[in-house]
Amino acid sequence: MKKGIILLAVLLVTTTNLWAQKTWTLEDCINYAKEHNITLQKARLQSQSAKEDVKQSRAALLPSLSASTNHSLGYRPWQDTGTTTVTNGQVNAKVDKGYYNGSYGLNASWTVWNGNRNRNTLKQNKLSAEQAELEAEVTANSIQEQIAQLYVQILYLTEAVKVSEQSLETSKKNEERGQEMLEVGKMSKADVAQLSAQRASDEYTIVEARANIAKYKLQLKQLLELDGSQEFDVAITDVSDEQALADIPKLQTVYDLALYSRPEIKSSELSVKNSELSIKMAKAGWMPTLNMTAGLGTSTNSLSNNTWGKQFKTNFDASTGLTLSLPIFDQRQTKTSVNKARIQREQALLDKQDQQKKLYQTIEGYWLDAETNQAKLRASIATEESERTSYDLLSEQFRLGLKNIVELMTGKDRLLNAQQNRLQSKYQTVLAQQLLKFYSGQ
Repeated sequence: MKKGIILLAVLLVTTTNLWAQKTWTLEDCINYAKEHNITLQKARLQSQSAKEDVKQSRAALLPSLSASTNHSLGYRPWQDTGTTTVTNGQVNAKVDKGYYNGSYGLNASWTVWNGNRNRNTLKQNKLSAEQAELEAEVTANSIQEQIAQLYVQILYLTEAVKVSEQSLETSKKNEERGQEMLEVGKMSKADVAQLSAQRASDEYTIVEARANIAKYKLQLKQLLELDGSQEFDVAITDVSDEQALADIPKLQTVYDLALYSRPEIKSSELSVKNSELSIKMAKAGWMPTLNMTAGLGTSTNSLSNNTWGKQFKTNFDASTGLTLSLPIFDQRQTKTSVNKARIQREQALLDKQDQQKKLYQTIEGYWLDAETNQAKLRASIATEESERTSYDLLSEQFRLGLKNIVELMTGKDRLLNAQQNRLQSKYQTVLAQQLLKFYSGQ
């Protein structure tokens, strides 16, 4: 038994350590968030609640049935007459001041017709249930977008740190070279101080980038609802320039596919249908209502000379009936309801147009980001190659004493800016491309 407990503890510790060492891919993050994100779980609960409304409205089409019974005790203190019986020639008189009543009933009711309001309620609840599911999808999509943006930002900053570390190594070599030139009198202390300042600036840039990476990882953990003490790191994947330079889909193509697949558009369309049902339900106020009722009942009383069984039988009765209600004047309530339902439909139509407009603006924004940053990437690739060649020449000329410290630092800054610009445009292009695919339904 003790060996089993020890083995289980070792297994748990090993599993925990393996989980802590796990690196999360983008797919891992999205799948985990779909299962554990609290906002998404709440949206799913709303969907389940809407489905319960559908079941209830479907059951409302059936008759209702209820059973009832009532039992009471009574007392008449001044009662002076009662029952008289003759037993073996003797007359017995009995006055019952206390008595007991019992009644039993079974009642049914069914709405035969109410202007089709009950059936339209069922249809409306079905639409609401579909909308709740779509709203959960909208929430899931929003979370996926946030995860993708954070993930790509982490990838970008991670590669940017590598570039800054290379720049730092170059700054350290320049600083060492400056110290050597200072010792032989070929460089002033002021110039060496500038080289040291550039090295310190590169160190600061790396620290700041790493801090931003930690911040984005924290935001990503919060979306995944991971415990704050749990180790977390993303899987770093290489993103090539070729990926970023891939063909960008046409704007109208992406928009047409999004209109067909995006849940927010489907939800707005269901809102229009829902408002049309609301008009029909409001108009039902002008129509008659027909209800059917039926009942079975009996009663017993302790003052009766009959037995309980006989009373139960002789007092039994059954009834059925129809109730027809005709609306004549309802103080304009129905007309107001119909007009407000029509206004609601107009609002739903405007909301649908607004959703389509927002969708187009979002897709257009991502498309422009992809086009613009792809163009920047092509330019920055050429610029980086040029600046690298220029800086290599400057470094050699500086080593030979043909260039001063200002020219060397300026060339290094230009090269670093070109490298950072290439990285930024590359990752922004890739992110925009992936989001365009996402909005296309992929």
